[in-house]
Parts: sequence; structure tokens; C-alpha cells
Amino acid sequence: MGNGVRAGPVEFQRDVEPVTARIPAEDNQERKKVLNSLISGALAGAVAKTAVAPLDRTKIMFQVSSKRFSAKEAYRLIYHTYLNEGFWSLWRGNSATMVRVIPYAAIQFCAHEEYKQLLGNYYGFQGKALTPFPRFIAGSLAGTTAAMVTYPLDMVRARMAVTPKEMYSSIVHVFIRISREEGLKTLYRGFTPTILGVIPYAGLSFFTYETLKKVHAEHSGKAQPSPPERLLFGACAGLIGQSASYPLDVVRRRMQTAGVLGHTYSSILLTMQEIVREEGLVRGLYKGLSMNWVKGPIAVGISFTTFDLTQILLRKLQHGPAVER
Repeated sequence: MGNGVRAGPVEFQRDVEPVTARIPAEDNQERKKVLNSLISGALAGAVAKTAVAPLDRTKIMFQVSSKRFSAKEAYRLIYHTYLNEGFWSLWRGNSATMVRVIPYAAIQFCAHEEYKQLLGNYYGFQGKALTPFPRFIAGSLAGTTAAMVTYPLDMVRARMAVTPKEMYSSIVHVFIRISREEGLKTLYRGFTPTILGVIPYAGLSFFTYETLKKVHAEHSGKAQPSPPERLLFGACAGLIGQSASYPLDVVRRRMQTAGVLGHTYSSILLTMQEIVREEGLVRGLYKGLSMNWVKGPIAVGISFTTFDLTQILLRKLQHGPAVER
């Protein structure tokens, strides 16, 4: 009996100790994964948006005006802005963009990784590439999550892009003036078209990029695409995603800037109707799309590539050179 009593605690300790030691290690690994995604996403957004900021500002200025868009007019606007306000004015509003895009991109990319894992577990694809429908859903959910959290910052950035620097001296000043003169609800004006536009945009962008990487791996035999190939896949993703959601982007910008441009857009449908009536279907709702076909693929390509390469770098730093995404 004495031997039996002594054997019980020893056996119990042997069973319990591995369990209690394993849980903190798994939690620590998950925290590292989330942190890596947040850092990589933040850097990806900042690099991509800064690279195309002058084109982005020009696109917004056309979107919120009734001027007819053309490459010649876009060049003229950029040149006149440079002459009248200086070289760095081409990046006006980029500080507000960074304040928005860094958390937006960090949340979007991190959320996408988490949604991929959740959907993979749900559909039984643990450790494998998702099938097309879950792949689209993961991207849409990631974009929606990021947009909901950071929308007021997008509103502020649009205001700074279309107003002279004398009107708003800083990001904080935009928030104060809008809140005081137009009400706090104004910070969410254009929110509905934003979410409706983000669903196809983010869904198709992530879907296209992930699909092209999967197809590349199957046909090339290489586990990972090269950086130029990543840029190309990201450019295709941006082209498809932005083309699908562009009219809602125009509506969003009109509603965001209505308070400073003398318009009173009250709903998505009324805004669309007014734009089509005054400017036509294609020239109104697709104004600036050709510039987006230059700007968008560059930005999205840089964004996806920066995210992937930063993820790989961080993992190598943490686990050694053998680790690949």
C-alpha cells in the first residue's frame, strides 16, 4: 500500500507538468504572431501611401469637384500646386493619411491573418490555403474591421487634401472645427459607402493576391514568389479591387467634403443621382479611375510586398534564417 500511495503523486505530477508548461509557450507564440502582423501591416501601409501621396491627393481633388478628369488636367493640377504652394504641398494631408493608414493597415493585415486562421479552423483547412469563398470573406472582414475602427481619420485626411493650408493648421484643428461647426456626426459622414466599398475592395484584393501566390506555387514549384513577382501580384490585386469599388469611393469623398465645398449630400443614392445628373455616369462616378489604375496597383503592390517581406524578416530574426513564410 505504501508503494501505491507514493506512486500516485509521482504519476500525477508527470501528467500535469507538460500541460502547464505548454500553454504559456503557445500563448507567447500567438502574441508574437499578432505583433509581427501589426508591425508588418503598419510599415506596409506607411510605405505604400507615402509613395503615391501626390497622385492620391490629385485624385481626391478631382473626385470632389465637377471638373472633367484627364491626364493632361491631372498633370496641370499637380504642376500648378507645385508652383503655387511648393513641392511638399503635394504631400499635404499625408500626415493625416499616416495617422489613419498606419493603424488601418496594421489592423487590416493582422485581422486578415486572424480571420484566415479562424475560417481555416471552421472549414477544416488548418495549415492549408483557403478555398476561394473563405479567401474572399477573410479579406472583406479584415477591411471592414479596419475601416470601422479608423474611419474618422479618413474623414480628416480627405478634408485636409481638398482645403488650403490656411483653413486647417493641423489634424487636431480639423477635428475641433468639424466638431464645433458641423457636429460630431460629420466625422462619420460617408461611412456607409465606405463600408459598402471596402467589402468588394478588400475582399477582391486579398483574394486576388492570395490566389496568384497559390497558383504561382503550384505551377512554378517554388514555395515563395520573388519580390518582383509579389509586386506584380499585388498590382493585379489593386487593379481588380479598386475598379470594382471605385464609384462608392467617389460617393464617399463627396459626402466627406460636402461641408467645405457647399454641397448637401444626404444619402448614397441621392449623391449618386446628383453626380450622374450633373456629370454623367462614367465621367462622374468613374472620375479619376484612370489615375487610380496607375496609383492603386503601385500602392497595393508595395503594400502586400512590404507586408510579406517584413513578416519573413521578423520571423528570421526571431527563429533563425531557416524560417520562411
